[in-house]
Amino acid sequence: MSMLGILASGTPLDHVVQHPFWSARGITILSNHIVMQMVAAVLLIVLLRRACFWVSTGDLFGDLTPRGGRNFVDTICSFLRDYVARPNLGDQTDRFIPYLWTVFFFILLCNVLGLVPLEPLTRLVLPFGVGGTATGNIWTTGTLAVCTLVVVVGSGFRENGTAYLRHFFQGPLFIAPLIAVLELIGLAAKTFALAFRLFANMIAGHILLAVLLSLIGMAGASGLGVGLAAAVPIVLVSVVFNFLELFVAFLQAFVFTFLTAVFIGQAVQIHHGEPSGEAAAGAGATHH
Repeated sequence: MSMLGILASGTPLDHVVQHPFWSARGITILSNHIVMQMVAAVLLIVLLRRACFWVSTGDLFGDLTPRGGRNFVDTICSFLRDYVARPNLGDQTDRFIPYLWTVFFFILLCNVLGLVPLEPLTRLVLPFGVGGTATGNIWTTGTLAVCTLVVVVGSGFRENGTAYLRHFFQGPLFIAPLIAVLELIGLAAKTFALAFRLFANMIAGHILLAVLLSLIGMAGASGLGVGLAAAVPIVLVSVVFNFLELFVAFLQAFVFTFLTAVFIGQAVQIHHGEPSGEAAAGAGATHH
């Protein structure tokens, strides 16, 4: 987010909300957030492919040792597989880990690109500025959440068949329909939580930063000296806050990925809390 751009904007929200470039019948076809998603997708394909590309130099040890960007990507992928996916998905980890990796890196790129002051730079070559945080748009985070919902429900039916549907109807027959309604509400709440948590956390930081920087202009209206006196501490705080937002960008990508793994695990392992036949037999033998 550009500090100068915020200071020159009409309101603090100018650099947060979506700015449509092309609309038809009230439907936004192209906007700054849509362009930023495209940029994130292209970077995801190019950078990850480059980071993961293996070059043979003849040194077997050196070739197999991750370095630089490859080491960074390898560390994140290993962490997500071993400490996020495997505890929740068990033997299904390899099936779903590509989706989890894609979600994490796409959200991370969208979050980080929102911190880069692209808008004033693109205005030099384009009639409009391109920039902003795509994940600060509820339609973006909502679409990501719906994609996860499709994976959750589809995987539940694929792994468990009609047993996945039956697990919504629990308890005695007269109360099972009510339980099913509550389970469906819970499924919708999970989707809403995924979408709103990411959206709220990303947009809140940008709004707060924009409000802080707009105070410089308000102080400058009282005089140049007052404006300069206010600018120094505000800019220093804003720099620190930018580093905090960078941490939040990684954190929110991780939280979304972690919750996605949890929800998928609950769907594919609906009998996870029940002992298997061998375990039950073993427990019975121990009891006797």
